[in-house]
Amino acid sequence: MSVLNVALVGSDELARKLGKKGDSRDIDSYVHKETRDGEIRVISILRPLKFPDSIRPLLSVLDVARAGLLEISELSASSGEAMVALGCAGISRGKAIISPKDGSWVDPDQVRVMLDQAGLSEWGIVDGEVDEHSLRSYLFQLQDDLGSTEDSSSSPLILPVDQHFNVKGVGLVAIGYVQSGSIRKHDDVVILPADDIGVVRSLQVMDDDVEEAIEGDRVGVALRNLREQSLHRGCMICVPDQRGLVGQDVSVFEITPAPFQKKELAVGEVVHASSDLQFNVGRVSSVEGNSITITWESPFWIRADGGSTILIVQLDATPMRIIGSVN
Repeated sequence: MSVLNVALVGSDELARKLGKKGDSRDIDSYVHKETRDGEIRVISILRPLKFPDSIRPLLSVLDVARAGLLEISELSASSGEAMVALGCAGISRGKAIISPKDGSWVDPDQVRVMLDQAGLSEWGIVDGEVDEHSLRSYLFQLQDDLGSTEDSSSSPLILPVDQHFNVKGVGLVAIGYVQSGSIRKHDDVVILPADDIGVVRSLQVMDDDVEEAIEGDRVGVALRNLREQSLHRGCMICVPDQRGLVGQDVSVFEITPAPFQKKELAVGEVVHASSDLQFNVGRVSSVEGNSITITWESPFWIRADGGSTILIVQLDATPMRIIGSVN
């Protein structure tokens, strides 16, 4: 089963045209399945709630998405911030869907200029009535173009946990998106930062029992031989002898400033970093040009191979909270 996670910044109405609504927390999910050439293909639409009031759900979606859809009812600070967030996160393929409010008009040429400036030059524009069939066909084609995540199965396992609970007859279950590598039944795993070892009892992807989950899959992991207190939102599941993460109390980053961002960080300011579904808070301890040093309130887990994008945000910055990215 091949899954393409798609970030949708837009309406519930548009999302329902593309898939069947499923989970709803701070992120709504919508799923469309088809069998193509004998293979089950899945488009998973992830719609962050509360944006623009809260930016964290959007950043969480961007951590797992490989493509994007942006519904534009008007050109505003929030639509510009969404474009910048998508561009800084490296979501290089997608479509902007112009859907103006009644009686209003959005200039597609201006949308094109803003997309290009935000780093989304490969994005297309849909100006007019949305045909969900053609849009889904585009996403399936995009899935082919981007290639299978199975190629990354040899990378170290990185699985951030966003939910966990105890199920009668099953035991401890942790849920999250596989960010790198793969996880199989009976694997030994380590939970960070507790450094506790457990064993995978079973796996479920989209309510189906599976032998393996790969990058991009949202998976439920039943675990045994593990203390429940080891699990919490934001902990990481890795493989004991192939840890793909390094915990840092202090990080030195070379930041690429976000498009349109005029603010310069200063020593003592509070920032957040988003990567692999983490949202860590820290304080700037030094600034030299685009090189900044951040001291974290709790360890920030960085991929050992540097293979993920880190977004630096400042929650009280206006009109845009995205400060820049670290690649």
